[in-house]
Amino acid sequence: MSGRRPVVVEVVRSPFGKGRSGGALAGEHPVDLLAHVLQALLQRTGVDPARIDDVIAGCTLPVAEQSGNIARHALLAAGLPVEVPGVSIDRKCGSFQQALHFAAQGVAAGAYDIAVACGVEMMSTVPMRTNRMGRDDQGPRFRARFGDTLVGQGISAELIAARWKIERDELDAFALRSHRLATRAAQEGRTAARIVSVQRSDGREVSRDEGIRPTTTAEALASLRPSFRDDTMAARFPEIGWRITAGNASPLTDGAAATLVMAEETAAGLGLTPLAVVTGYAVVGDDPLIMLTGVVPATRKLLDRHHLDTGDIDLYEVNEAFASVVLAWAQELGVELDRVNVDGGAIAYGHPVGASGGRLLAAVVDNLARPGVRRAVMTMCESGGMANATLLEAP
Repeated sequence: MSGRRPVVVEVVRSPFGKGRSGGALAGEHPVDLLAHVLQALLQRTGVDPARIDDVIAGCTLPVAEQSGNIARHALLAAGLPVEVPGVSIDRKCGSFQQALHFAAQGVAAGAYDIAVACGVEMMSTVPMRTNRMGRDDQGPRFRARFGDTLVGQGISAELIAARWKIERDELDAFALRSHRLATRAAQEGRTAARIVSVQRSDGREVSRDEGIRPTTTAEALASLRPSFRDDTMAARFPEIGWRITAGNASPLTDGAAATLVMAEETAAGLGLTPLAVVTGYAVVGDDPLIMLTGVVPATRKLLDRHHLDTGDIDLYEVNEAFASVVLAWAQELGVELDRVNVDGGAIAYGHPVGASGGRLLAAVVDNLARPGVRRAVMTMCESGGMANATLLEAP
């Protein structure tokens, strides 16, 4: 990659809470939650906020409390100087990851010296589909091309399971693995280092992820009913086996995350130790019907661009929107699961869509510190048929 080397010097996130009424973070304002994470990021690094060239925030539902350029609102709420700009972006579930790409690309190009990539989603406050509000969000020309052929993500996940012949017990076993690995990482204190506690407005402190279920069992997962069973879809897609449940899919989640990206020489001048070097990027579009398989061509595009094979990567973080996505990706690329989501994934931690890339990044940078781990890839499926992939290397 030409230009300056962009490095990640810190990653922080909030605890992830259930994205529903009564969830650990429910009732908190998304601007305040993101502002809290931004403050923690700067406090940990000691960077003068006046030196930040831009704050780029991912948010998948930029409406209601999350509207009006939440990046700018949050940085001002965090007390940053008014001279610091902010921009909000929406690449669906990959919004944080795309913010990371833009920040790192800006550093590599010389447009930035220091940038913040961040993201937030309060799914308890701004539920999915709030952006439609009874309005047409596609328009007649889009519908003229696709008509009523497209489906929701749950049906797409079912179609993936059918096409790759992934059975219900395999999906549930992967979900159980996610909870067990996440439980182990939490018990060993490895995830806590990146989490900043949140003091709720009612005075209660939230310091742990709410979605991890240490006591779940294969039997409990097997007892859950399919979440998306639909007679109309069953007639249209007879191949669907109705295998996707609340147990083998990621839950609705609240959370925020942020990372500080800068030029390698800037980090050296500030006495900051890089956690990772961002060395490659890819983004793709894919079939909007099956929608969530973009992680396959995104990973291939990234590896091909850098003349790497799947075996050259020591660690993968593949977002667990649904178990079928990760298992199909692994099948298609021939990657053994012992290199994938080694500390669990979104099935356990949750998936606050605009911020989820921050948790993947935190897992990558921490595992890059392990002996023998030199390269990692993180990739994220996105609604509408897109995906991002990022190559990171140990400094």
